[in-house]
Amino acid sequence: MFARSLILAVATGALAACGAVPQSRATAPQSAPRPVAVSPAAQTCLAELHQTGSRFSPLPDRYEGSGCAVTGAVQLSAVRGDSSVLGISNIGPVECQTAQTFLGWARFGVDRAARQILGSPIARIETMGSYSCRNVAGTSRRSAHATAQAIDIGAFVLEDGRRISVLGDWSQGTREEREFLRIVHESACKRFGTVLGPDYNEAHRDHLHLEIGGGGFCR
Repeated sequence: MFARSLILAVATGALAACGAVPQSRATAPQSAPRPVAVSPAAQTCLAELHQTGSRFSPLPDRYEGSGCAVTGAVQLSAVRGDSSVLGISNIGPVECQTAQTFLGWARFGVDRAARQILGSPIARIETMGSYSCRNVAGTSRRSAHATAQAIDIGAFVLEDGRRISVLGDWSQGTREEREFLRIVHESACKRFGTVLGPDYNEAHRDHLHLEIGGGGFCR
């Protein structure tokens, strides 16, 4: 039903763009809305995201040249946990398969770890962004952020009001807070292709970099 509605919406937009829908001569032509991706892979991914109960909106593809593009992406607003909804702040476009991986990690790797180690579920995951047309620091190679296939995580806010940040608590937090951050880091390494944190280099002292590609590099 979800995929069928998506196809119908795109088909309607396509007809309007081709002039199949007549317009009054007294009305100035209007630009048709840009359709979201409707490839079979995109349909499947969007349908699977919908089934998780998380909140998101499909986004139209856009190309910015020089290796920067957003294709088959969504805008996430909330993740469904075991018994509550987890908010997500400061996140931009995320490629659909990256979003799928992130949702699984947030629910099974983060929320459950918070309950078990810190005694409180997660209320919100604070990110430091996703899509950004930029290179890997110090190189001429495009970052996974340039294709919306990476997310940077800065902190976690618990339902009891505590805020656990990578910058403040990776080394200086309580024993439980430090354990929690390392558990969610290890959990991310089991799902994402590349995970970088404070132990990798100074550039990652304040966040966890989660990337869908990379072949299993975890630091």
